[in-house]
Amino acid sequence: MEKAKAKFNKIYAMQLATIFIGFIIFGFSENIKGPAIPRIQYDFALSEGQLGTLLSLNALGYLIACSFTAVLTRIWGIKRVTIIAFGLMAASGILIFVSNYYAMFSASYFLMYIGNGMLEIALAVLGARIFVRNTGTMMNLSHGFYGLSSTVAPLIATGLMKVTINDYTLDWRGMYLAMLLLSVIPIVFAALSKFPGDDIKQEERVPMRQLLRDPVIWFMVLILSFGVTSELAVGGWLVNFLEKAYDWDTVTASGMLSAFFLCFALARILLGPITDRIGFTLSLIIFSGLSALCTFAAIAGGEPLAFLFAASGIGIAIIYPTVMAFIAKRYPTGSDAAITFTVTMMGLGSVIGNYLIGGIIDWTKNRAGEESSEGLVRGLQAGYGFIGLCATLCAISGIILYFYLRKRREVI
Repeated sequence: MEKAKAKFNKIYAMQLATIFIGFIIFGFSENIKGPAIPRIQYDFALSEGQLGTLLSLNALGYLIACSFTAVLTRIWGIKRVTIIAFGLMAASGILIFVSNYYAMFSASYFLMYIGNGMLEIALAVLGARIFVRNTGTMMNLSHGFYGLSSTVAPLIATGLMKVTINDYTLDWRGMYLAMLLLSVIPIVFAALSKFPGDDIKQEERVPMRQLLRDPVIWFMVLILSFGVTSELAVGGWLVNFLEKAYDWDTVTASGMLSAFFLCFALARILLGPITDRIGFTLSLIIFSGLSALCTFAAIAGGEPLAFLFAASGIGIAIIYPTVMAFIAKRYPTGSDAAITFTVTMMGLGSVIGNYLIGGIIDWTKNRAGEESSEGLVRGLQAGYGFIGLCATLCAISGIILYFYLRKRREVI
């Protein structure tokens, strides 16, 4: 009995190491590009348009990978798919390092985003299968490691690019090599571990047609799309808003963004138990509503209440991992397909959302007077207001879902 328990604890420790370290590397791979992009643009003499095309194609690769990972999981099993995802990221680091021509670099970068997309789904599916107890707590905790690594990734990337070894400066190529080769660590843990769920027979899994007929999965798509749009838009627009609306310098504005990510990471690490206690559906309503209130209060209160922009991260951080926990509980034998479908649709929704923010800013600015500083501020306020609106729509979708599930006595 004791030997079996020790063996179980060892396997569980390996599973946790795979997920937690995986999320750390996932955060690194997605957020080290900030300091590297200007140097990449200079080395390959890229125009703004070419750079935008590069990032757009990579985002497309990410979505493509999200769409086929569930199929591979059913064919090969989650263990192999997880190892392949980490392997692709490590390989892309080597290829980026030796890329002397733009064509090879863009292909290598695209490969990294394929690995990122596969890893996003693989880690979510692993969490859904492993965290059968305290699901909300463990999902939020694991995603908290992503938040922490995302917070420090730009700083680590900046430092590594300046490191010199035997008169050789790592620069952005060496930085990508060093960071992405860290993927070898979770490969070792995954290879030594066992993961549940691969033994589920095909006939026991939830068919995709049945899944798509369930209104709840579409509510999950809405909640996740609105929530993630609000989350990602802060990273893209907060510094710009503070600099142009309040004349903050770049360092101070970036500090507020760092404060947002810190609130974001700590909320996932510390507040997960609340989602288990009050339920996932109510948690989605309360925390997305909190984020919306903070955002609108920050806009309305002006510069003195700008700290509420950072505080909004406390609420919006809970949305993604809580949706994953919800899916794990509602679709225990079909979580891989449900997660893949939801995340893929979310990716499309967030792309549309970010285009809308830019369009709203330009439209409002033009109506108020394009050349006036007041027009610019009004445009930025309207655009950032849309971020708050997304959080509001996330809460409203959660409320409708709650009453739908309550009527059927299926509230999670």
